Parts: sequence; structure tokens; C-alpha cells
Amino acid sequence: MPLISRYGRDIAIPVLFLSAVIFAGAWFITSIPLRIFFLLLGGVIFLFTFWFFRDPERSTQAGDELVICPADGKVIAVYEVEENEYLQGRARQISIFMSPLDVHVNRLPVSGMVEYVRHVRGAFTVAFADKSSDVNERTLVGISCTHGKVLTKQIAGFIARRIVCPLRRGDIARAGERFGMIRFGSRVDLLLPPIADVAVTPGQRVRAGETVVARFRRGDSPGEEHHSTG
Repeated sequence: MPLISRYGRDIAIPVLFLSAVIFAGAWFITSIPLRIFFLLLGGVIFLFTFWFFRDPERSTQAGDELVICPADGKVIAVYEVEENEYLQGRARQISIFMSPLDVHVNRLPVSGMVEYVRHVRGAFTVAFADKSSDVNERTLVGISCTHGKVLTKQIAGFIARRIVCPLRRGDIARAGERFGMIRFGSRVDLLLPPIADVAVTPGQRVRAGETVVARFRRGDSPGEEHHSTG
């Protein structure tokens, strides 16, 4: 199991080194109060970095009709919208807010082919506001799966200033696999075609790679079927 996500090692490793230097240097301070302060400071930085960039393993249910949660956090909204960038029509949106204490590694909701990837520069308003989905800095990932098209939005928030998403068009998506992270708390929106029945409600806590957030109705698959790769 990776202790630290590969999407955050460029930050985590230098910070961990700094915390170790602070912790070790504290033992050479003669003032007891100052020594205790720097020991605590180094320890807190070390533990927080490990906690924030942790990357636990998850067990994903099999089934191409299942839509798997892309982020840890709390469901803050479930509603219908008009999605004209990738789905090109009515969509069911599930919005998940990630606090700084949640696991920040994002996972793919469905298996299929990555057809659309776009990074949009924008504002850094609070991520739980409805408008953040359209005005904040964000990365959009569109996947074509057996049952149609699915769009995931990684949305930066007031604190989060870095979205990591290495996916490219043509990549194979496997439900439950890691595909990036948003650093220091933010929001992920999942947009599904109307044939998907949402299985979560606002206020519910969810886990990336494990919670089933929606199910496609069997027999309603549009177009030619793809084979699941996950």
C-alpha cells in the first residue's frame, strides 16, 4: 500500500524532510520550553503531511452498471442540470465536498475510454458554493462507457490551488483506479446521463473507489457496447 500518494510526493517529501530537520534540531536547543515547542512543531508537520497525502487501498465492486464514487467527502448536492460541454444534454449531477481532513486521491467512476480532458483556469471561491462548478479552476474528464458518457470535474476551492490529473485522451479508464488529486480540500462533481439512478443523498459521507453513487438501468445502454476493462 502506498503510504504517500504519487500525486503529492513533490510536496510531501521536502516537507517531511523539513519536519525531520526541525525535530532533530530541537534536541540541541537548551531552553526546555523552546525545545518542546520545536519538537511539537516538527511532529505536527510530519503527521499532518502523512495524513493529508495518504493513499489507502480501496476495494471496488465489480459491475459495468455501477458508478463508483470519485472522491472522499460529503455529498452536498444532487440535482439535474444541462451539460453542454461533453454529455450535450440533460444530466444528473452529484457534488462531493472534500474537507482538508479527507483522503484527496480521486478515483475513476466507470470503466471505458477517456474521450475528453480539459483544464479550465478560473477563480478560487469556496468549493461548496453552487457557482464554483462553473467559475472555479477545474479539470474535466469525460469517459465513454458501456452505458453512455460520464463527466468528472475536479474543482479547486478557496484553499486548494493545485489540481493533479495525468489522464490523456485515449487512455483506458478502469473503475476505482486512481486518476489524480486536488490538494488541500475542494470538490468533485460527477455528471451522469439521465438513465443513471442516483444512489446517494445530500449529507451522506462517501468514499472514493468504494461507495456506489449511482446505477445504470440495464438494457438502456445507448450505442455500441464497450467492454469493461476494470
